[in-house]
Amino acid sequence: MHEDHPILDWQDGVPVARAFDDPYYSFANGLEESLHVFLRGNDLPARFAPGFQIAELGFGTGLNLLVAWAAWKDARISGPLRFTSFELYPLPIEEMAKAHEAFSEVADLSRSLRSELTPQGFESDTLILEIIGGDARETLPVWQGAADAWFLDGFSPAKNPELWEPELLAAVARHTLPGGTAATYSAAGAVRRALSDSGFNVERIPGFATKRHMTKACLL
Repeated sequence: MHEDHPILDWQDGVPVARAFDDPYYSFANGLEESLHVFLRGNDLPARFAPGFQIAELGFGTGLNLLVAWAAWKDARISGPLRFTSFELYPLPIEEMAKAHEAFSEVADLSRSLRSELTPQGFESDTLILEIIGGDARETLPVWQGAADAWFLDGFSPAKNPELWEPELLAAVARHTLPGGTAATYSAAGAVRRALSDSGFNVERIPGFATKRHMTKACLL
């Protein structure tokens, strides 16, 4: 995994990446944001089935993973959830712990994850996490997997355009299973066009908290 760690500023208990001047999750409530954008945006947990694969651009604090893992366990699906995340700048464990402090709903899962997390991921009876370090523009195209659902969670397109390039979103489409989905908090026109051009049916739907819109997409 890439050795550089991001420099964080903390505002109202929320980590903000100094390099991008962008928070890792909503100031309103990061956990509720994950539920609204990434789970409901991908029609989860209703679509969960044995062997389900989620992939994510930007592991960040790991909060999206914890929310998905909790939903998987609650759904009592047999076997582990498979979760692959592409991350260039991993957070140190102690910063991750601080970012999770506000979310008692996933406190036990956070402790379990952090106790055995390696730069490559984590494995338990209910979760197989793979973290792929490096620039996703280089690592995703050669990934051997394909996802049922994508969490597109890079920093905002205006501040982190690399994770929203049309070529990368086309690679997302190539690594999506038939009928698979993608969701993101972003409703930027360029993002929606790139997903559409890559073969997704794209919808703009109500966003979380103060964000008017977000994007959900289904591979045609």
